[in-house]
Amino acid sequence: MNIKSIIAFLMAGTVFFVGVFTSTKNPMAFVDFHAALIVFGGTVAVAAISFQVDRIFLMMKVFYLRVVKNSKTNYVGIISELMTISEAYRTNDPKLKNLVENTNDYFIRETMGILLDDFLDQEELRHILSLRAQTMAYRYREDAKKFKALGKFPPAMGLMGAVLGMIALLQTLGQPGAEEQIGPAMAVALVATLYGIAFANLVVIPIAENLMDGAGEVMAKNTMIVEGVMLIAQRKNKILVAEELNSYLLPNERLNWKDIEGARV
Repeated sequence: MNIKSIIAFLMAGTVFFVGVFTSTKNPMAFVDFHAALIVFGGTVAVAAISFQVDRIFLMMKVFYLRVVKNSKTNYVGIISELMTISEAYRTNDPKLKNLVENTNDYFIRETMGILLDDFLDQEELRHILSLRAQTMAYRYREDAKKFKALGKFPPAMGLMGAVLGMIALLQTLGQPGAEEQIGPAMAVALVATLYGIAFANLVVIPIAENLMDGAGEVMAKNTMIVEGVMLIAQRKNKILVAEELNSYLLPNERLNWKDIEGARV
């Protein structure tokens, strides 16, 4: 579990609730069923109309795996696996097929499967693998953009709730004792706006930004795998494969293949 992300969510919630409980002597003034129904119910309804609901749930699953389960891209592990596969391919090791099937990364299995089918030349192979990497990144990025677009709905629903509250308030003006109800009625009307702003900025938009970052990681990872598979197809030495793929990473992220080779000696 990603403790840091859990703490970050708790901090966001703490900021909101501390603001609520310290800004008034009556925190229950911030609780309004009709405002919650308009903001949260309206957001769900508009999202269902605008986008495919299954894609939204898929993005929530991706976010859960990234943030809660701490499922990060293991670049070092990918390079290590490609080194092993490279050596098996170069030496025609009979265990090659099992190595490919048992790899942890789906894209490695897919790209190596195309290579092992052996029906494409080098140029065609690179074109197809690059196209698949770009397509996956594009789909992830577009889904993340859709999720980010959801961030504009809660504030709009909150504004609608505020307008409805103001209309109800204005209808009571002129009645006996109406002046005493103006303050409480306006506060209730603004609760919907608060719900919309808080939900968008503390939940929806941060999740969308995290998904956008994840789409970039997918592209970087798959691009690295494509380059690795192309080197494997050329039967390059595994050390060259490691050094080439290390070039995609920062110095502190790179695989130290010398330690691996030293451990095998």
